[in-house]
Amino acid sequence: MLKEARNLQKSQGDFSDLILAAECGGSDSYSGLSANPVLGSLSDFVIDQGGAVILAETTELIGCEAILAKRAKNDEVAKRVYDKILAYENLIKSFHTDIRGANPSPGNIAGGLSTIEEKSLGCVYKAGTRTLMDMIDYAKPVLSKGLTFMNIPGNNIEQLSAMVAGGANICVFTTGRGTPTGSAIAPTIKMSSNTFCYKNMNDAIDINAGSILDGIKTKEEVCDELIELIVRISYGELVKAEINEQNDFSVWRLATTC
Repeated sequence: MLKEARNLQKSQGDFSDLILAAECGGSDSYSGLSANPVLGSLSDFVIDQGGAVILAETTELIGCEAILAKRAKNDEVAKRVYDKILAYENLIKSFHTDIRGANPSPGNIAGGLSTIEEKSLGCVYKAGTRTLMDMIDYAKPVLSKGLTFMNIPGNNIEQLSAMVAGGANICVFTTGRGTPTGSAIAPTIKMSSNTFCYKNMNDAIDINAGSILDGIKTKEEVCDELIELIVRISYGELVKAEINEQNDFSVWRLATTC
């Protein structure tokens, strides 16, 4: 595979060639106010340009089923959204475990999030506002342009690995607490929800959405920063996760992950 990859030649492309993985990890109470809405704007932009976006994290959509299902292209996709999220809740129960304490995590709670429903309301912003075109299982190929929901657990690295396996060629990963995760294959842009996190982990985070909360930039301006960075990445610029050799990889384990 490496030998074949070395023989590939660069070619012209545009945003219609993107499959964007939208992810969040180490969320705080600011994630749903700054970084995730910015990522939602980017998701809308990519879809409007003819590209595709993957929304993941099934456990972190609990409580927002109706919001996502309402955007489905038809009743069949809407039903699959409800069925998958309910099935995940039942899977957790079958292992006689409790999602509380794992999601929201201790870090989420320290960052100001109180319940999985509150976390979900911030998480769903990553998907923007466009129509939900498809619902697929873990690591399955993305077959539709537009927004696709992939059934994935809450573990950051299991999410990222699955979306890349499904075809994602770039990821935007929002964080409020600081999560230095990167893919072994696709560039992973890290965006902080607050300026403290950005300054404290500047060696690992590429963009600061906390500037919105500081009153320095608008959501649209930070989204433009993301778009410009993606263009530079297409010409070979490395993101900080790549510079730090943050090559994380993990698959969904046999047991469930909250």
